[in-house]
Amino acid sequence: MTVVASALGTADAAVVVGWCDELAAITAEPGRITRVYLSPEHARVNAVVGEWMRDAGLRTWQDAAGNLHGRTDGTTPDAPTLLLGSHLDTVVDAGRYDGIVGVLMAIRTVARLSADGPLPVALEVIAFSDEEGTRFGKALLGSSAVAGVWDDSWWDLEDGDGVSLRRAFTDFGLDPDAVGDAAIDPATVLGYLEAHIEQGPYLDEAGKALGVVTSIASARRFAVEAVGEARHAGGTPYERRHDALLAAAEAALAVERICRASQHIGTVGTMTVEPGAVNVVPGLARFSVDLRGEFDDGRDRVWDDIAAAFDEVGTRRGVTVRPTEVHRAPAVFCAPVLMDALRAGIVATGEEQPPELFSRAGHDAMSLGLVVDVGMLFLRNPDGTSHHPDEFVSAADVALGLDALAVAVHTLVAPVTDGRTGTGTSTSADTGSGAGTGAGGAS
Repeated sequence: MTVVASALGTADAAVVVGWCDELAAITAEPGRITRVYLSPEHARVNAVVGEWMRDAGLRTWQDAAGNLHGRTDGTTPDAPTLLLGSHLDTVVDAGRYDGIVGVLMAIRTVARLSADGPLPVALEVIAFSDEEGTRFGKALLGSSAVAGVWDDSWWDLEDGDGVSLRRAFTDFGLDPDAVGDAAIDPATVLGYLEAHIEQGPYLDEAGKALGVVTSIASARRFAVEAVGEARHAGGTPYERRHDALLAAAEAALAVERICRASQHIGTVGTMTVEPGAVNVVPGLARFSVDLRGEFDDGRDRVWDDIAAAFDEVGTRRGVTVRPTEVHRAPAVFCAPVLMDALRAGIVATGEEQPPELFSRAGHDAMSLGLVVDVGMLFLRNPDGTSHHPDEFVSAADVALGLDALAVAVHTLVAPVTDGRTGTGTSTSADTGSGAGTGAGGAS
């Protein structure tokens, strides 16, 4: 069976890709894309995307945490809400599709589905404001507020300039004491769907445009200090050295060794050294550890092995290796009914056997998954390059993703229309006229 996008999907994909190019110009650093939480660029991107939402017929607002919402109401005041979205913030020197393409696909999907009038469910697009955690070091701040799991200890987080999260809220025009107002009522939500580029090579290697996500990796992050002794590089013999940099380097290699052997993912992404002089044995090294796994218990066992290796390295070198946990997120498993709806959407494009993938990267669906059912659609990303200017998704794959997402929504809407429950199927990739049948519920 040939996998071909509908004419409407192709046209909408051209719009989405063009929008991605426009948003790439909203950056704090000319020549590369950097857009962080509660920055002037955050305000600008919300304003631009808000205008696109309104042009698509959505009612818009910015919530108490700085997330942008666009909504079309259902046919009745008590209609449940199906959420769609992703994020608009970036890492430093980012690509133009990570998160962004999912928000823009959601807008075009809602515009397509609501063209013939209200549906029996409300459709709400959320453009989350801080998935990456680039500015304050804590990821998923925006979606945590929406999920109602905000932690007041975060107010003391500071950016690289010493600005606290609380101060940044105030400077942005938000009221820190009102952040709880961003929370949704889970009882009113049918579920959450997120389209996202795959941040890995597996769809590309399989020659598939789209995939269904089964779960999102559990994660733990640590800030680690290796404390040794700064001494003269020429005058201190090896047996008297307590070299913090070499201890940190050994510890980093232990992370790789242990994670490779256990089929987990561990990354030392940053390292700094003090005093940082060419003729001084380093007395202090600081580095980060990002640990991910498919299951929480396996991830935690691997961390125990890593911590034991840190202790061994430190004891042998006379250096204290001290980790402090700065982030923990449980694994999130996608709801079967939402996976079935997305699978039906991919089948409707002509792909007979949609691939299923475990997401090793984190997403806003992790926060939403704490309180509502979630599902994720992955789009092929050549070579899996992401968090880099070279990340890419083709307009042809976006078109297929738009068709699949539209069918998935219709698959979920059908039970609300006729009272049925269970998993449904859909037979049309062009849902501009309301095509698509089936049953499914996200409660």
